[in-house]
Amino acid sequence: MNEIRLIIADDHDLFRNGLVELLKKHEDIKIVKSVADGFELFNLIKEGFDADIVLLDLTMPKMDGFEVLKELKNLEAKIKPIVISMHSAGNYIAKCAKMGAYGYLLKNTDESELIFAIRTVQKGKKYFSAEISEKMINFMSAQSVSDGVLSNKETEVLGLISKGFTTKEIAAKLFVSTRTIETHRNSILKKLEVKNTAELIKKATEINLI
Repeated sequence: MNEIRLIIADDHDLFRNGLVELLKKHEDIKIVKSVADGFELFNLIKEGFDADIVLLDLTMPKMDGFEVLKELKNLEAKIKPIVISMHSAGNYIAKCAKMGAYGYLLKNTDESELIFAIRTVQKGKKYFSAEISEKMINFMSAQSVSDGVLSNKETEVLGLISKGFTTKEIAAKLFVSTRTIETHRNSILKKLEVKNTAELIKKATEINLI
């Protein structure tokens, strides 16, 4: 029996410990480490820690799941990421697939699907359930409609607004003045025909811009 060496990366102790208890019942799966954020995970990888698969949460402090996927891809690391998240929106799923995720599971998935996904990915295949695939395809279909609405810079600013950054913080991140960010922000509001940030986030989500 080939042993599957697995790391769990999730900042919620209760969920992480629950996964450990669930997975250790399966003889072919060995949990070699569990970590609370992407920063800890990358410290392990840089130290040459050997694992086949990482079960990866998206929302983590210090270094989130998207940043982990990006770095794993840049490093061409052998460890295969399976995202396990509470986010069921198609944009999250499509983004993860594009960034190299081998699978995407929701946190309410059952044990049998989790084990099946792990064993499938271990064989070098990808696992996206029919439900997850449909959400991703629906998003990608809608994406083609909303493409080109905003400029690249406006899209970048919108992404930072959606993450809760202030105008001053966005200006610092993009190395421009706050006035420039305000100009982009007003342009975005005008193009999307909304009046404030709450309406902006709602509209941008609806048309899959974030």
